[in-house]
Amino acid sequence: MSTENTTTPQIDFNTPAQQRLRKLRALKDKSATVGIAFGGISVIIAILLIFFYLLYEVAPLFQSATMDRWQQDGRTVEAYASPGEGKTLYLSMEEQAEIGVRITDQGQAVFFNTLDGTVLKEQALPHPAGAEIASLSVISEAQHLLALGYSNGEALIFKHDYKSTYPDGVRVITPSIEYPVGSELIRVGDKPLTKLAVAFDEENWSLIGGDATGMTQTILSVEVNMMTDEVETSLSSIELPAFNIKAQKIIQLPDRRWLMIAGKNKVAVVDLQADDGPQTSQVVEATSGEITVFQLLLGGNALLIGDNQGNINQWFLVRDQDTNWHLTKIRSFEGGSSPVVDISTEHRRKGFASIDEAGTLRLFNTTAHRNALTEAVTSGEADYIAYAPRSNALLVEENNMLTLWAIHNEHPDVSWSALWEKVWYEGYQEPEFIWQSSAANNDFEPKYSLMPLAFGTLKAAFYAMLLGTPLAIAGAVYTAYFMVPAMRRKVKPFIELMEALPTVILGFLAGLWLAPFMEDQLAGIFVILMVVPIAIVTFGFVWAQVPNRIRFLIPEGWDAALLVPVIILAVLFSLNISDGIEVLLFGGDMRLWISNGLEIPYDQRNALVVGIAMGFAVIPTIFSITEDAIFAVPKHLSYGSLALGATPWQTLTRVVLPTASPGIFSALMIGMGRAVGETMIVLMATGNTPIMDMNIFEGMRTLAANIAVEMPESEVGSTHYRILFLAAFVLFLFTFVVNTLAELVRQHLRKKYGSL
Repeated sequence: MSTENTTTPQIDFNTPAQQRLRKLRALKDKSATVGIAFGGISVIIAILLIFFYLLYEVAPLFQSATMDRWQQDGRTVEAYASPGEGKTLYLSMEEQAEIGVRITDQGQAVFFNTLDGTVLKEQALPHPAGAEIASLSVISEAQHLLALGYSNGEALIFKHDYKSTYPDGVRVITPSIEYPVGSELIRVGDKPLTKLAVAFDEENWSLIGGDATGMTQTILSVEVNMMTDEVETSLSSIELPAFNIKAQKIIQLPDRRWLMIAGKNKVAVVDLQADDGPQTSQVVEATSGEITVFQLLLGGNALLIGDNQGNINQWFLVRDQDTNWHLTKIRSFEGGSSPVVDISTEHRRKGFASIDEAGTLRLFNTTAHRNALTEAVTSGEADYIAYAPRSNALLVEENNMLTLWAIHNEHPDVSWSALWEKVWYEGYQEPEFIWQSSAANNDFEPKYSLMPLAFGTLKAAFYAMLLGTPLAIAGAVYTAYFMVPAMRRKVKPFIELMEALPTVILGFLAGLWLAPFMEDQLAGIFVILMVVPIAIVTFGFVWAQVPNRIRFLIPEGWDAALLVPVIILAVLFSLNISDGIEVLLFGGDMRLWISNGLEIPYDQRNALVVGIAMGFAVIPTIFSITEDAIFAVPKHLSYGSLALGATPWQTLTRVVLPTASPGIFSALMIGMGRAVGETMIVLMATGNTPIMDMNIFEGMRTLAANIAVEMPESEVGSTHYRILFLAAFVLFLFTFVVNTLAELVRQHLRKKYGSL
């Protein structure tokens, strides 16, 4: 017996070709590892850079105010004697804070260099012979308008003005005194004008003056002769009745209707245009101490009242439901215990500076309700303080000595309360959340509440997810689990292709076509929402009863395509019967029935339009990720469940969906992020009004849309500009927090169901 020798073929893994292949594979693996790591780290670094850049732009909003002695050429400007003779009645500066003006009780207007007190110009104001200056009234700080009251009952209206010229490229500022209604003295009454208040519009000036025994109102009408350009004036006067309050100071509001009279600790509100003639409409106790400062804030609507206990309160007129006006205390500002000596208001913002007998200066902002700075600036009692128009400088007079201070207070109107809490703005009946960043006049009070924008962002996302989530998840479940592969290969790419549609196109269609269509077919929309589900269920039931010989004519799995004509017919049917239903139930016009009958406001571009348009924008994202998650569930889990006797539906709900839940949850969070950050659809499909109302028939403004609208028109570095960056920062943090929580939940679900 012979044995045949056989040899097993040997494979040599160390041939030069195999070695080169292994080296190449190792190089590819290493390159992929490095490339993926580099890409991931780059994404993280990019996100961190965005975070820190936003923080860099936002941080200046919350910097504290500072003040220092004015520096010029590296040297501190020393205090100097007040230029001119006499006691200061008024102190101010021009735009550049280079020239100051001092009105004295000698009837002199002294213009001086704010750095050293050098007198640049001294001008005597018209002065009646034998009379003395009895009072000075600030008509408008921003317009430099003043009025002097004399002891003989006459008054003078004037303004300090500054003109800039550039001879040889060098700026030269020329100060002057001008007389808006002429240099002639105006007869107000026969009594000394120890109290004087002036208000005006384009053609009429109202002067109210007198003493403790009585006051007179004089109306000065100014007309310009079109032929000769001469100014023609006429006077009319009436004696005002006694107002049962011993007046210490009076203020007339710019509308010329209201006169405010400050007594010892009370304020009387006089309606000059009451039906029965001027009369007191209200007397309020303004302070528990004695009033020491009584003046108007920028805009002429709010009163600032300081007392001898160091308190400062803001008051303004509030209209009640019966259209009656009441002087209301709005907010108090914490001061010291020393009496308030003087208050100087900012020329362009709702802020002011106060100084007390102890020499402590405080900077406040009324809208933000915050004290920006508290600092001792004098060793004794100060006499006057004056803000520069740009709020970057402050003049302080103490014992006939002037000191120039530099103020650094760029963003005083920002605080937590102004951004996130209700604020009582001038002209409003109660505190509200308001976003209104600009207006046509300089007296405007900016309203930077982010609450309406944050609310609008969540509202838009809520309605978009409310519509998109059920459709996307239900469609993904059916496509991944029940649909035949041949049909799935056509449906899935088609739906994912919807994601490539630019959102600006969706917004354009939603704003110009869908919104008017829904307004006209509002009843039909709601009929569709009821009829289409009923039609789908009814068709499914009827199809199940159809004989098999007919049902088998349709290839297995393709019967779902029959729902397309069913849905189209159901929509057309709903729109056709909606007119009859609208006539039967809603009086022929559902929109008017909602607006008038239910008293629910209706805007054409509203949250319902946004919900539908944004719903279609987020459906592809949620559908694609959810479908992939369900389809990726291992088949042996489904087959094992079915083999154990579970129905397909039981297998889906108890095996497939729990296993795919991490992916489904991720899809929802990504869709939520898409909805929160959406800009163009919200911008074009809503009224873009920053209001807080869950009403589905009203619009909203989101953080993203607000940034897109207002960033191009905001001044770089301004408060408005930085608050828009703050809005972006809030949006960034919201997305970060939501995604972090979503990842934690996803990991929990993955750990819980990963062992199936």
